[in-house]
Amino acid sequence: MSFELIRLSDPVDHRAELAVDVRHGLGRRPKRLPSKWFYDDRGSALFEQITELPEYYLTRAETEILRARADEIVATVAPDEIVELGSGSSTKTRMLLEAMRRTGTGCRYAAIDVSEGALKDAGSSLVDDYPWLEVEGVLGDLGRDLPRVPRHGRRLVIFLGSTVGNLAPRDRPAFFRTIREGLEADDAFLLGVDLVKDEATMVAAYDDAAGVSAAFNRNVLVVINRTLDADLPIDAFEHVTRWVPGASAMVQSLRATRRVTARIGALDLEVSLAEGEEIHTEWSCKFTEEHLADELDDAGLTIERWWTDVGDRFGLALIR
Repeated sequence: MSFELIRLSDPVDHRAELAVDVRHGLGRRPKRLPSKWFYDDRGSALFEQITELPEYYLTRAETEILRARADEIVATVAPDEIVELGSGSSTKTRMLLEAMRRTGTGCRYAAIDVSEGALKDAGSSLVDDYPWLEVEGVLGDLGRDLPRVPRHGRRLVIFLGSTVGNLAPRDRPAFFRTIREGLEADDAFLLGVDLVKDEATMVAAYDDAAGVSAAFNRNVLVVINRTLDADLPIDAFEHVTRWVPGASAMVQSLRATRRVTARIGALDLEVSLAEGEEIHTEWSCKFTEEHLADELDDAGLTIERWWTDVGDRFGLALIR
């Protein structure tokens, strides 16, 4: 049918936003950087490689569930539209769109993202492949703007890939409250979450033998050097991933293997790290059904249906 782009938020000045995060995150102890800065073109390509690695079970497990349950999910909700948090044109998103076509419930898809380029790329791809589909790209914030997305009937909101696990535990309550505000009585929210399992399996998924996860983690330094005229020595940092039971999370960081002194030219900032000092870069929180249900209940949401893959590695929750 068509692709339309609407703006709910002003365009993001990514360089200015990175500058704020770097000044705040590297000018403190403990040091930290938001994981969103992994994703320049190189970082996105590295992540695609990660999803195909033998150790990284998440994508395969979620795809397995959707392949078996997409028709059931769509038939249960009967959505007029699917609204995705993030610009998805991947296999998983397409399985739900194709199920919506088969069940004849709706012909509209909207994606919310902060990247205009990502929205345009995903939108044009979907319109080319699905002439029957009306596609809308919504330039806005995933955690704020769902209630403001123009409504066209009953809605299935989807947030796949266990991306919710990248939110720090302290940030999830506000996120779930925003989801609640964006749902009406007949709507539903489909959420993918990675499940707690044996530690060795979880560690391997974030520290693969080929070193792709390590390159992905260090890419945040590459982005800073290029964008903010910095000279952080990439080879002086090793990739660290560990299971933190108290947070129910795999936590990623970069550890200095020697004393580091670097300059962030665009900020006129000098950064020093002692040997062994770490920069926290990512949360990858894991869930049980009970843990997730408790967090959702606090936000006024309830799990209506719950599916897992054959190995009980990944969960898909249909939430009202």
